Amino acid sequence: MKIKTIIADDEPLAREKIRNLLEEDPDIELIGECADGVETVTAIRNQQPDLVFLDVQMPELDGFGVLKALRHSNMPTLIFVTAYDQYALRAFEVHALDYLLKPFDRERFQKALQRAKEHIRKEKSGEVNEKLLTLLQDLKSEKSNHHERKYLERLVIKAGGRVTFLKTEEIDWIEAAGNYIRLYIGKDSHLLRDTMNNIQTKLDPEKFLRIHRSTILKIDRIKELQPWYHGEYVVTLENGKQLTSSRSYRHQLGTLLENSS
Repeated sequence: MKIKTIIADDEPLAREKIRNLLEEDPDIELIGECADGVETVTAIRNQQPDLVFLDVQMPELDGFGVLKALRHSNMPTLIFVTAYDQYALRAFEVHALDYLLKPFDRERFQKALQRAKEHIRKEKSGEVNEKLLTLLQDLKSEKSNHHERKYLERLVIKAGGRVTFLKTEEIDWIEAAGNYIRLYIGKDSHLLRDTMNNIQTKLDPEKFLRIHRSTILKIDRIKELQPWYHGEYVVTLENGKQLTSSRSYRHQLGTLLENSS
């Protein structure tokens, strides 16, 4: 069964690039191209596509305005396409399956398209994409709540034209790296432009502990604490990594030890 597809972008060259890439796939049936938001809403309502490549910034009505106008309609699978990475988090909050950051290459496009095809096939066969639902639920849980403090559960990493989502529960430890912080997850590490003070305020203090002005670690990753000189400790993580606390943060470790006893 062909996947009915619409391209919505106000730039002719952008539509042409996507069109040329889609023509390579025999599973895709291109049923329309739109150059503004109002036209896009009409096309989606009338033609009921399976898949839409949707630009964020368009005349008359932007991409998010299109979705607002369609809120009571059967929503197609969405892949956002834009030159602006600041819309990434919002795009996933409104059920976008993927987010292509211009300029993207053939490999990145094909990855997004394949993911969309698999998602559409599962939907048509009555299966639910549990991974997407989990992602959306996590993103929603990060919104501020007037009655209860919500700590960060997911981080957005932008690098090499890609947007990656990392769960904070997967982090082993964090260290300062100039104007960035480096997140260590297993054998991998990721750079994020942020400060240690700022990221500390976003993380749940019951799960993360700052032991040095340059080091924050996940509490349940601690394997061993060894007293060192002048009130310092050597902290050994489950993966064998050893980190040294500083005297100025020794009261945090002291509180942890008291609560564990």
